[in-house]
Amino acid sequence: MILFFGTRPGKKETKVLPNVTCPYCHQAGTLTAVAKPNYAHLFWIPLFTINTIRYAECSHCKKVYYKEDFTDEMERALST
Repeated sequence: MILFFGTRPGKKETKVLPNVTCPYCHQAGTLTAVAKPNYAHLFWIPLFTINTIRYAECSHCKKVYYKEDFTDEMERALST
C-alpha cells in the first residue's frame, strides 16, 4: 500500500494595518500583515497545521518584520 504523506502550504491570509507606522521609514498605513500556514497532508487532504509563518511588509521601503520583530503598535492592530 502506498501512502502519500507530506507537507504543503495553505492559503495566505493578508491584513492591511492602516494606522500603523513603519519603524524603518516612518510611513503610516503602508504595512501589510501576512500569515502563511503549513499543513501536514495525507493523500493531499490537509490534516492539521504544523506551523504558521507570520510577518509584516512595508509597501514603501519593502522592509519585512517577522513575528518576533513586531512592535506593540503592530500587535495591537492585529488583535483588533
